[in-house]
Amino acid sequence: MPHPVRWALPAAALVLILVVGCATAPYTNRSQFIILSEAEESTLGADAYKEVLKKEHIDHDPRIIDPVREVGERIARVANKPSYRWEFTVIDDPKTINAFALPGGKVAVYTGLFPVAHDSAGLAAVLGHEVGHALAHHAAERMSQGLVFQVLGTGLSVALGAQSPVTQRAIMQAFGLGTQVGVLLPFGRAQEAEADHIGLILMAQAGYDPHAALQLWQRFEKVEKSSPAEFLSTHPSYGTRERNIESWMPEAMRYFKADPGVSVTELPKISS
Repeated sequence: MPHPVRWALPAAALVLILVVGCATAPYTNRSQFIILSEAEESTLGADAYKEVLKKEHIDHDPRIIDPVREVGERIARVANKPSYRWEFTVIDDPKTINAFALPGGKVAVYTGLFPVAHDSAGLAAVLGHEVGHALAHHAAERMSQGLVFQVLGTGLSVALGAQSPVTQRAIMQAFGLGTQVGVLLPFGRAQEAEADHIGLILMAQAGYDPHAALQLWQRFEKVEKSSPAEFLSTHPSYGTRERNIESWMPEAMRYFKADPGVSVTELPKISS
């Protein structure tokens, strides 16, 4: 029979966590359960960013990196997170069609994404989506859910401080990063949809027509000739995603104001 005192402390800690772990996602106002501080989340994000970049070939060609930085910095300005230390990196990998943003403002785009993004407006849709994940603390939310179970046996400080491979792998997975190079793991369907919603608003605030997001996902659908049924995937189906974007479009357009300083230009061609 479990010793009553041994279980009392973890149970009390869990009650406290559940009380203080309430948060609200920006723009959507969805209730969240998050027990990591923003500083803790940003530190873990910066560490994970370094680990990923150590394994990748970074592109330093100004022709490639400049469009990403220009669009990314516009998105970062409207994200209004002065505590974030924004970095925008391009990873030279024509076969990987993806991008990610980690807590604290660490963003990377794979060159394989350029043909699908097509132009700076499509790139704004991608970066708005990824920055939306960071602003809504989706990684911390996912990690918090997993840490609750560890707290029952180890305590939060031990769960966070442990440097075992299992813990490191859990952190990377919470950030949507796989242990293999070029493998990005999806967030949950609710978080993916929320990132679409927030991203639509961010790109509009940054001066990019949010209709470009709808065109982006239509191009993605053509590229991915076959995809799993929605109930088998943590990503929304393309049909659901497009319907969601259409329903959020009137809200996003209220934020959109054409900016003469924003020019929509085609992205550089990437050789495979």
